[in-house]
Amino acid sequence: MKMPSGLKSLLEQGIVSEVVRPLMSGKEAQVYLVISEGELRVAKVYKDAQHRSFKHRADYTEGRRGKSSRDQRAIAKGSKHGKEQEELAWRSAEVDMIYRLRAAGVRVPEPYHFVDGVLVMELVKDEDGNPAPRLGDVELEAGPALAIFQTLLREVVRMLCAGVVHGDLSDFNVLMGATGPVVIDFPQSFDAAQNQSAKEILIRDVANLERFAIGHGNVDLPQRHAHEMWDLYARGDLKPDTLLTGRHRPSERRVDLRGLLQELADDEDDARRRRPSAG
Repeated sequence: MKMPSGLKSLLEQGIVSEVVRPLMSGKEAQVYLVISEGELRVAKVYKDAQHRSFKHRADYTEGRRGKSSRDQRAIAKGSKHGKEQEELAWRSAEVDMIYRLRAAGVRVPEPYHFVDGVLVMELVKDEDGNPAPRLGDVELEAGPALAIFQTLLREVVRMLCAGVVHGDLSDFNVLMGATGPVVIDFPQSFDAAQNQSAKEILIRDVANLERFAIGHGNVDLPQRHAHEMWDLYARGDLKPDTLLTGRHRPSERRVDLRGLLQELADDEDDARRRRPSAG
């Protein structure tokens, strides 16, 4: 078995004691079944940029920041250092998001180590203790499929409450674990408040889940969950336990822009009058 250098490094450091076998290969990474700290886990080895079929798209990387202004300038110029920092940011994005989402109570795998570009995390198992299948590979009746869709919709709500949009969500980025669906694959995820395409991408993510449910016989499923979710988020009214109807219509109430600007100006005048004078 040909082994990536990053995985060899983890073996040398004792973080991984055995590489059992390759588990799957995706557009951004190869996943291996490994033994780490005496447990079966997965090691996700990220592919180099030239070997990824999913390229760095501005829609997804918008809003991501490097560790310093120097790094940001280098990335903007496309220098060698900038490309190295951009690659590092791409590889670490999933790790950062998984920790963020775990803290928010979202059903994602537990991460253990991120060393030399390799993420070691929980192996999601099915009821028999085997690696869990992807949701898209599971045969389901309409009732169970609808229940899974509703569970995943709640997870998307929790993600957005944590300020995160998945960016590549579908039934093939969900594992059917023994206790229910687990969302995976976050290299394309981003901060919703920092990305102008956030609403559009969220709508596409949720549409993929709606198509999954409809494809399993739920033909009467309403299909405006993402619009409802985003409008609540934009107003600051979205909560982790918000239940969506899918029949949402955007408010047609017009904003009194002139009145709003006047109110802001009045507030500024009041603040200026309260400000102590110089001297």
